[in-house]
Amino acid sequence: MNNSMANVLNAALGWLTKALDAPSAKAVVFGVQIGGHLFVEGLLLVVILFLLSQKSYKPPKRPLTRKEIEDLCDEWVPDSLIPPITEEMQYEPPVLESSAGPHAIVDGKEVVNFASANYLGFIGHEKLLESCTSAVEKYGVGSCGPRGFYGTIDVHLDCEARIAKFLGTPDSILYSYGLSTMFSAIPAFSKKGDIVVADEGVHWGIQNGLYLSRSTIVYFKHNDMKSLEAALEKIVVENSKRAKKQRRYIVVEALYQNSGQIAPLDEIVKLKEKYRFRVLLDESNSFGVLGHSGRGLTEYCKVPVDKIDIITAAMGHALAAEGGFCTGSSRVIEHQRLSSSGYVFSASLPPYLARAAITAIDILDENPELLKKLNANTSRLWKELSSVPGLSVASSQDSPIVFLRLKKPTGSAKDDLKLLENIVSRLLKEESVITVTSKRSTLDKCRLPVGIKLFISAGHTESDLLKAADSIRRVAASVFAEC
Repeated sequence: MNNSMANVLNAALGWLTKALDAPSAKAVVFGVQIGGHLFVEGLLLVVILFLLSQKSYKPPKRPLTRKEIEDLCDEWVPDSLIPPITEEMQYEPPVLESSAGPHAIVDGKEVVNFASANYLGFIGHEKLLESCTSAVEKYGVGSCGPRGFYGTIDVHLDCEARIAKFLGTPDSILYSYGLSTMFSAIPAFSKKGDIVVADEGVHWGIQNGLYLSRSTIVYFKHNDMKSLEAALEKIVVENSKRAKKQRRYIVVEALYQNSGQIAPLDEIVKLKEKYRFRVLLDESNSFGVLGHSGRGLTEYCKVPVDKIDIITAAMGHALAAEGGFCTGSSRVIEHQRLSSSGYVFSASLPPYLARAAITAIDILDENPELLKKLNANTSRLWKELSSVPGLSVASSQDSPIVFLRLKKPTGSAKDDLKLLENIVSRLLKEESVITVTSKRSTLDKCRLPVGIKLFISAGHTESDLLKAADSIRRVAASVFAEC
């Protein structure tokens, strides 16, 4: 039977071949002989093109009735503008009812405050209040314009000059908001096609600046110089042909607010010079804090400030003001005045805040004992907290940000954070000590483990430090015992 079927198919193919090869199946068009095969293939092509040109949906011949329209509208469910609210998002932070000094009022009771980065204790300082009052009387509250459009006031120029003089740099530039300094300065210098090597623990302001620059971003392990060198070496080898047209940067924090660790700037500068990169250093938490006179990480590591290409800092920490600044060479500063979005398009810093920053630097210059008191408080609390059950100190010993992490993580970042928030909540309710966890928003892509942060101030007394240490030991032991 199989043989008979094969014979029939062969016979049919033979007849079809003869039909297509017959003279009647051939034609001559413009002198070109077209066989039956070409005719059939051309016909199929026309059919395919016709089908492709037809609409996939034909509207109904009659218009929809009002009821049909209403039914379609009732069935349509628009996408939510925001993600669903989870339990983690339903968090209300404590509300201060006083200034955020070493002691504050929360819910009507006095607490010892370790949640504010008031490193030098300048919040509520008499001289700062007097300078702000006189500035408000002279200039008013705001500037009502960007720096390039009648927003520049003489006190802005005085503040820029004072910062540059204090740090020993040629020039500096003021920004209206601390975070905008970082995510405006980075895109002003780094563009698409450039390469930025950044520490994986940098804060969100730097992360956003890296994103806005559209540069190629390479992260190295937190404060790991071997990881940094490996990243630099790989980039140099893979991009040797583009070296002349490509700008390359190393971006680090002097004092990481996500870990409390201090960057080894001397080693970073050596790698920078070896592989020919530029360095952008954020001194937001180290300005006014590190070094024997508070000039930051360059003084702390004994590195000449001109070795660093760009230095940025927020003024809302040690100086107890607001805004930020970038300092460096005159060319670096002048470039930002026309190309940095946060400077060009934002209303300039309120004059009284610029005056407060100048006064704060003057006080620091005249009172070096403030740094000695801060360092003594840092060493004392670091030592006291080194024996807390279930927690370990992850920060550097000279860091005024004491960072506590779980000795035995649960394996889930959410569970770790929930456990730490329980400790922080009980510290406030039972011990009247306010601290914070390193809780991050959905925008923050920091890869470091979560922990509890205590910001030490020169205004804290020895009894404040002992109370905090005893309270944390007591509450942590209780929480871990319940687990």
